[in-house]
Amino acid sequence: MTHKVMLVEDDRPILEMMDLLIRRLGYEPVLMPDANVALETVRREPPALILLDIMMVPIDGWTFLKRLRELPGMLELPVVLFTAAPEVQERMLQISDSHVSVLHKPVSLEELKEAMEKCLPAG
Repeated sequence: MTHKVMLVEDDRPILEMMDLLIRRLGYEPVLMPDANVALETVRREPPALILLDIMMVPIDGWTFLKRLRELPGMLELPVVLFTAAPEVQERMLQISDSHVSVLHKPVSLEELKEAMEKCLPAG
């Protein structure tokens, strides 16, 4: 069974590039350029993993993460913050969520593979 990986990213070129990388690694991408739509989709069909951009509008990645964790059954859903934001490490200390990790942009295929393999069970 192929794991569904949701990418929440409002930058269309990055979304398209990551789509190719996620497919190349053998996962099924679920592309979400709108964070609000992504939250609704997660509620209906939770993915195995979320790759989440931090700097988005109308809601940023931190707000998305907070709202995600408020949904029933979503406390342990793995999230990889996919970001170029420099203040991420400082914010990570404040949230203390063991199911969240960070991947800094730009990302290589090998870095993405390693981050995803840490979060997803084999299969």
